[in-house]
Amino acid sequence: MIGQIKIKNLTKLLILVTILVINLGGVIRIYDAGESCPDWPKCFGTLGFDISENEQEEWYNENPDEIDSRGKWHRYTTFEIFTEWIHRFLAGFILGPLVILNWGLARWKNNYKKEIRISTTISLALIIWQGAIGMLTVKMDNEHWSVILHLGSALVFMLSLIWIWMILAKEDRTDWFTFSPKISNLWKNKILFMSLLTLLTLFSGTLVSTSPGANNGCGVNGFYQSWPLCNNELISSISNIVEQSQMIHRWLVALVGIILLRYSYLILKQSDEDSLILKKWVLISTGIYLLNILLGGLYIISWTPDGYFIEVLSLIHLLLASGSFLLIATAYIGFLIPQSNVKYDIIIPED
Repeated sequence: MIGQIKIKNLTKLLILVTILVINLGGVIRIYDAGESCPDWPKCFGTLGFDISENEQEEWYNENPDEIDSRGKWHRYTTFEIFTEWIHRFLAGFILGPLVILNWGLARWKNNYKKEIRISTTISLALIIWQGAIGMLTVKMDNEHWSVILHLGSALVFMLSLIWIWMILAKEDRTDWFTFSPKISNLWKNKILFMSLLTLLTLFSGTLVSTSPGANNGCGVNGFYQSWPLCNNELISSISNIVEQSQMIHRWLVALVGIILLRYSYLILKQSDEDSLILKKWVLISTGIYLLNILLGGLYIISWTPDGYFIEVLSLIHLLLASGSFLLIATAYIGFLIPQSNVKYDIIIPED
């Protein structure tokens, strides 16, 4: 029995599931389990995840072209395989169908206006694209450029859902992303620039985390020698972009941090009431960004005598970087949403 269904509530659910999927992607990365299901869409030729080491060996013997990049003798634990399996399951069997349902509801009896039909169509196209990129990432054995593309596509998909939700929230006269024409003219391009810069630092960080040995690129000698210095140097020549990606990432992060602080200073100087809402977006995003710089340093100096980093710090580092980008990008979307006073709830008659 189907009663009242609100597309705004379904979109909220989609955003939550997407956050979970992105978090799982981070877990897969820190456990280095991206190749734990070497084929796609199946996993070692099955639909399950409980695959013993002997079963893995048999499958590799039958499929030698799929041997793990770390060697034919490498084996995965059930937990590592499960992380990749559940990531795919949530994306393919939960998120995908819900996006299709959202797209269909947006066209139910033409109750929704053009902006909702366009935004839900874009979200549908992006989830299909994301599935294709996920397959490519598996086929390319998690090459760093494919992982960067996969993460970037996930964030753009998330923004498409936020866009849908913000259009509908605007109908409730929500004022936390309502900007005056004056503020829009002054800050629209600046906010877009900030969004692109934070995304660039996120991508450069992903290059570091997916390049073998790059996390050790500045040494593991503890505070000040390995961070904030790099091998006890402030600046060194670049001979290999991938191998020295950590130093490049640090300088890029520092440069963007200075720019964000500059924009934060400029927005703080504005005393008019119209700028109050935007101040919160800019300052919170910048604050998270700066906090994340310290967290990145803490990760580097967390090297233990056993030869490991505290990987949970890397996961939090990734999530904070994504959060900083999504916050400022959401503010930019606020500039793009037209004002309206029409509510958009859809009612499906009970059977």
